[in-house]
Amino acid sequence: MATLAQTTIPPAKELRTIKELRTIIVTGASSGIGAYCARALKADGWRVFATARKPEDIAALEADGIEAFYLDYREPESIAALVASVLERTGGRLDALFNNGAHAQPGAVEDLPVAALREQFEANFFGWHDLTQRLVPVMRRQGHGRLVHCSSILGLAPVRFRGAYAASKHALEGLMLCMQQELSGSGVHVSLIEPGPVTSKIASNGLFWFLKNIDHENSVHHVAYAAQLARLTAGGSSSRLKPGPEVVYTALRHALLSRRPRPHYVVTVPARIGVMLKRILPASMLYRVLARRA
Repeated sequence: MATLAQTTIPPAKELRTIKELRTIIVTGASSGIGAYCARALKADGWRVFATARKPEDIAALEADGIEAFYLDYREPESIAALVASVLERTGGRLDALFNNGAHAQPGAVEDLPVAALREQFEANFFGWHDLTQRLVPVMRRQGHGRLVHCSSILGLAPVRFRGAYAASKHALEGLMLCMQQELSGSGVHVSLIEPGPVTSKIASNGLFWFLKNIDHENSVHHVAYAAQLARLTAGGSSSRLKPGPEVVYTALRHALLSRRPRPHYVVTVPARIGVMLKRILPASMLYRVLARRA
């Protein structure tokens, strides 16, 4: 796990030049982190293949000169179509993948329908694996590649009412860290970016999933849910410690260009504090602290 000292991004002199890595797939580029990173990569000289689900979001990406495609992680046929289309355009090569598209299912674990948990994993875990697995042979053949996954601090330090999302990120951490070791010596590197709170639409989008799947009025947690509903309706919490997606791009750029990319990039002050507390506090005390933060 990254330490506080390890989260500082080194100066540009330690990074490769952009000419060595040129093509990348960025998923979940309709808004937030994905939208920002896709456009920042384009501005930095990358050939970006970005994905979204809604036609208007695809059109917006294309208007900015980005090659955009439909992708829904829950639809394996859309994953296969994306890979085929991109590889056809690149002559069968790809330098990098940034897995980012996801949704967050709020709700206490005891209130989660199994179907909701399955849908969370289809979008946040199984689809990511499907896309990654299709691209690994391409990168192995060419002898280089970067696989970067936007995880979450909740994949390292879970909090209440985030069980479905935290579980999907814990699963992602375990799976991709195994892959990171298995790809040793291949020239293909795996990195996980673990942001804390970042300005995006994931909280407001979570309102749809909450209302769809959680019987909040009849739950023993109905009082706490009322506060959650107010927060989600307002688009999530606001804080001076909640930066924009540019902080994720700084980590992404290092993971893509560094000669020694890290397995972990812990991003934002709250996330770094969470990692520090996990290292120094007894487990019982840690989870009491985390429960107050939810």
